Amino acid sequence: MSSTYAACAEHVRRLHSTARQLEVQSRLLQLPPLAGREWFELLERKLLPQMADDAFLVVAVVGGTNIGKSVIFNHLAGCRASATSPFASGTKHPVCLVPPGFAERHDLPSIFCGFDLHEWSRADAALEDHPEHRLFWRTSDATPSNLLILDTPDIDGDVRVNWERADNIRRCADVLVAVLTQQKYNDAAVKQFFRKAAEEDKAVLIVFNQVLIPDDETFWPIWLHTFCQETGVQPEFVYLAPSDRRAAEENRLPFYVGQVSNKPHETCSLKNDISALHFREIKLRTLRGSLRTVLNPESGFPAYLAEIERRSAEFKSASELLSTHQLAESNDWPPMPNSVVVQEVRLWWQQQREGWTKKVHNFYNAIGSGMLKPFSMLRNRWQGERTPPLEQYRQREWQTILDTVESVYERLRWFAELGNPLLQPRIEKLLGGRSRVELLELLKTRHDLTDLEHEIRDLVAIEMDGVRQDRPQTFQFMKWIDHGAAAVRPVTSVCLFVTGFGPAGHAVHQVAASTALQFAVDIAGGTVSAVAGESAISGAAATSAGFFEARFRRLHARFAAKRASWLARMLKEHLFGDLPDELQMATVVPQSETFQTVRETMGLLESNL
Repeated sequence: MSSTYAACAEHVRRLHSTARQLEVQSRLLQLPPLAGREWFELLERKLLPQMADDAFLVVAVVGGTNIGKSVIFNHLAGCRASATSPFASGTKHPVCLVPPGFAERHDLPSIFCGFDLHEWSRADAALEDHPEHRLFWRTSDATPSNLLILDTPDIDGDVRVNWERADNIRRCADVLVAVLTQQKYNDAAVKQFFRKAAEEDKAVLIVFNQVLIPDDETFWPIWLHTFCQETGVQPEFVYLAPSDRRAAEENRLPFYVGQVSNKPHETCSLKNDISALHFREIKLRTLRGSLRTVLNPESGFPAYLAEIERRSAEFKSASELLSTHQLAESNDWPPMPNSVVVQEVRLWWQQQREGWTKKVHNFYNAIGSGMLKPFSMLRNRWQGERTPPLEQYRQREWQTILDTVESVYERLRWFAELGNPLLQPRIEKLLGGRSRVELLELLKTRHDLTDLEHEIRDLVAIEMDGVRQDRPQTFQFMKWIDHGAAAVRPVTSVCLFVTGFGPAGHAVHQVAASTALQFAVDIAGGTVSAVAGESAISGAAATSAGFFEARFRRLHARFAAKRASWLARMLKEHLFGDLPDELQMATVVPQSETFQTVRETMGLLESNL
């Protein structure tokens, strides 16, 4: 076996393997299976098993109903190997003769893919009806060492299973012995079979059987011309077998070389002629013919790749329509109250304090809290108890969730009415699953169990740790300012208490609007932020304080995004399921490594044609 042939065989094995992998990856695209596609059947049943060995030829005797195929087969076999019958539709299953020792050296099931192989013990076994595709075989000493000879079912019968068996035989065979008669040379089903054979560049030998010699001398050339013109077959040899039932039954039918002349016909040995064929050239020719069918841009593997790309593009459009983000998006997610965020920043900063600074701030914070408690009680008595800011946020967020879920169901109904063939059955399944009431009850339970305080605290810690890493010098400077704030804390606390927060609040607002240093004092000090509240935060936007303002705004944005993502995850898990992921996976098949490997392998095979 030449290096080129061996390399081509390796490419064929890789092409088959990657085709199977690609079929698995493309299952979400809902394409018809590879099995049953003509090009894939040739790849799997012809090229894959037979490119591993070019030392033999598979010769199949084929033709229409009741034209004596088994008679021709028996003459090739050199014995009455197959039962013959004067009635139509005799052979139901293909039968094969193999040379001695062949089954031990080769894998017969791989050569005859699509058939259930049985050893052949009775001549009439192939005449019995069985629903499965059986192939009977046996060893014959009369069979040449380089041939596998098959008798086959009719290719023009009205039984569909025979068509399938005939197609399987055509794919496996290297040489077809076409048995024709005056009644069958122009039959539509017969011509269709041989058109496919011609497209695959099969080697064909034509035997006109049951010929009346010399009466049909002027007719058989017309039959031959019509058959070849209608099918595209260019036969290697043409033979004439006379109509002689007794000679046919006794296996002594003469074969004449088909020639258009006034000379007497020469007799020949059909079996010897086939044995003398140039095996390697025919093998390469039929394999290349099959390979051309596999690589045909219009009907082969390239067309399958184009089909994947088209369907993937359709799924991409569907995925963009039905992405979880678009369905569950909310452009008005409520912000966490600034007072809550500032409080968490203060708590984080308190955890960073050490030594005497920590003791001073903790002491005066405790005193301040004690002083504020009576005033808070009086305010609650006069104005009514206020809802905590975090609870207010929880209520606003739940309303946003309700509005978003309503929007999701409205869009789902719209998609279902849109009639997209890929989306409609899936959307109807979603709408027919968990009810909206059940979903809202689940979301409400999960939402009530969410520890919002813990979530904002974790996010503040991450953001403030980012400040420490991104601006280490600024962070150290803030700690120095905090030391200074601890030194003046007693005076500040007394002033705030005596003035009733008024002057101090005004002073804080003015100070916070000046420099980043003073803004650091506001945050680190722990007292002025509680008094000034959002005024200090808003004033921090001035000039050099922009860094802290940006960090604060980013913290708000990240928290809102985190809460929106929570809702998206809940909807994906309890409403959409795997649908968004499946749609997304289906869109990337043409970019997969397997897809690219197929293209590369096809290019290598095309260079060998």
